[in-house]
Amino acid sequence: MSDLNVPDHFDFLKSSPCLKGERVAFTGTLASMTHRQARELVEEYGGQATHSISHQTTMLVIGEEGWLLDDDGKVPQKLKQAEELQAAGHLRILHESNWLYLMGIQYNRDEIRQLYTPAMLQQLLDIPAHTIRAWERAGLIRPVRKIYRLPYFDFEEVTTARRLTEMLKAGVSRQEIEKSLQSLSKHLDGIDRPLQQLDILERDSHLFYRDHVGLLEPRTGQRVFDFETQEAEESADHSQENQDEDHDILAFEMPEHLPERLWSPEDWFDEGCQQMDEGDLAAAVEAFRMSLIEDYDSPVTHFHLAEALYRQDKVDAALERYHMVVELDHNYIEAWTQIGCLHAEMHEYEEALDAFDLVIRIHPDCPEALWFRGDTLRELGQIEEAIESWRSYLKFDQRGPWAEMARQYLEQYAGESSAQQTYSSNADSSDDNGDTSA
Repeated sequence: MSDLNVPDHFDFLKSSPCLKGERVAFTGTLASMTHRQARELVEEYGGQATHSISHQTTMLVIGEEGWLLDDDGKVPQKLKQAEELQAAGHLRILHESNWLYLMGIQYNRDEIRQLYTPAMLQQLLDIPAHTIRAWERAGLIRPVRKIYRLPYFDFEEVTTARRLTEMLKAGVSRQEIEKSLQSLSKHLDGIDRPLQQLDILERDSHLFYRDHVGLLEPRTGQRVFDFETQEAEESADHSQENQDEDHDILAFEMPEHLPERLWSPEDWFDEGCQQMDEGDLAAAVEAFRMSLIEDYDSPVTHFHLAEALYRQDKVDAALERYHMVVELDHNYIEAWTQIGCLHAEMHEYEEALDAFDLVIRIHPDCPEALWFRGDTLRELGQIEEAIESWRSYLKFDQRGPWAEMARQYLEQYAGESSAQQTYSSNADSSDDNGDTSA
């Protein structure tokens, strides 16, 4: 059997009649390729690809990297219809991996699944990078791996978090979502993680829907009490009697109500993150600065301060703070990438290129650095090197807007580059002939 190593590289596949007579539809996000590529593959293997389910449909393929529920929390009508046709013996429902196996394509999901950095997810899903980081801090999403502090996330987990957030905010009940997830259990590898995310969203709803008045319950829009338990050891000289008297107060007292003089750098950092999540950037900047008074060597705090400054449009101050980050941690990839982006934003392309080149020396497979490097080289007119960067980027991303732009650039510039090389070669040949005749 053939190995499927790169999501959209199917040149090695030979036409096969294994799908002859099959009418194949797809639902959910595919992990191995786009829906367009899947439909092309169906045609290559003798079948016919369809967009909808009907009595003529013989196969429904469920993608293994997507979200199956509709916006109202219900199971999609396409899948319900397919289940009815399957019960009547008219249709087969296959997982993506089984469908590929049917065609003789070996598929290892753990090897082929695409992982995404916060910057890539921001472009792909229109979720701000700072929201991705807030979700990570809350435990709503977990990085699959980190390379020099740069987190890589599973696309499925992030899209699940986003859809759950949107549905709860729109008023879909937890019971409806749970019921739908349970009904999908026979088609999904597991529903434990989405249910865990649902728990986190309900427990920590204030991370996403706090306003200037207080907390909003995401399902109903009603106000809720903003109580948090405080876990702290009582001082050795605090009597049991006093503990009993203060018990109710301590149980409901929020950490930020403690005297600020008692706050630790971690307290100030958490306050800064919360204020930044809520959009109060001035308060966030002040909190991060307070944290740095006692913990000045924290590159993470400097990084968040730089983020807050940048969101205030204080580009020069943010750039200086990002430089502070890499002075403290020379391999802080996200900071170097931001340094490059800010220089590019100010049309300082040589400085930007230096930063992106440094990232790639540290982490040669950093997708966002490859993308920004290609774009910067394009601005500098160094098209051959830009083409190399775009091609490298496409090894890590096939579906996002950056991937689409990279393909457009390659289509535009690769042809021009080839024509220029042909022209140069002919010119050199003419010169050689002229020299010989002389």
